[in-house]
Amino acid sequence: MTIELFREDGYLQSCEARVLSLHGNGVCVDQSVFYPTGGGQPGDSGQLTRADGAVAMIVDAYKEKPSGAHLHIVAEGEALPQVGEAVRLTIDWQRRHRLMRMHSCMHMLCAAISAPVTGGAIRDGSGRLDFNLPEPPDKAQLEATLNGLIEQNHPMRLRWIGDEEMQQRPELVRTMSVQPPTGGGRVRLVEFQGADLQPCGGTHVAASGEIGAVRVRSIQNKGKQNRRITIEFAE
Repeated sequence: MTIELFREDGYLQSCEARVLSLHGNGVCVDQSVFYPTGGGQPGDSGQLTRADGAVAMIVDAYKEKPSGAHLHIVAEGEALPQVGEAVRLTIDWQRRHRLMRMHSCMHMLCAAISAPVTGGAIRDGSGRLDFNLPEPPDKAQLEATLNGLIEQNHPMRLRWIGDEEMQQRPELVRTMSVQPPTGGGRVRLVEFQGADLQPCGGTHVAASGEIGAVRVRSIQNKGKQNRRITIEFAE
């Protein structure tokens, strides 16, 4: 089982690790700073450095089904490390930070719109959420509200609650289509103090001001009451 260091600190950029197993061109290690695809957030990319200095590019990270192994996908044609080998893992920090900013922006969007979320996705530089809304919001007003929440610089903190408490607080779950993982004894909550609180396993910035200015790219009708709102960075 891989210890996922990013769960406690999304700002970690590298770590030492030991190879546990190989799955094709996927490398499983004992601990990692690489976020695996999930919760709408893409997996990290970066580098794996071996003891002799040889570097292999990591093009993706995800959890294999059904084993649940946390895999770091090495680019085709590059040499794989051996099981038991000590390696150093380093994420593409600039890309990760953009994904962190956009993921946090999606939480600010949830704070700006009081409606259930029916779906969503995050990309490098943009993100979108689908809301169960009878009418689309005003684009200019939403953009002003969203940037206002960002500029208020709400501090982010992580905390954990037990499965039983999570079941007793269904109002915390904003996404209708995906339920937070339970059964492991505890669920991680991401709180932007004074703005938003919900279960989430992704990586986030330390305060909303770090997101920076954004704009509403589009508001689309995707069904009778489904409004897709796409956000992108203003710069």
